Amino acid sequence: MPQWLCNQLMRAFHKKDRRQIKLLNECWFFYRSKQRVHP
Repeated sequence: MPQWLCNQLMRAFHKKDRRQIKLLNECWFFYRSKQRVHP
C-alpha cells in the first residue's frame, strides 16, 4: 500500500470518518486491480 494512502487511512480511522474510510478502501481496491493488470 502506498505510504500516502496508509497515512490517509490512519487519519480517517483516528477521526472515525466512515465516509473517508469507505472512499479510501474503494481507491485501494481500484489501485490494486490496476496493478494486477499491469505489473
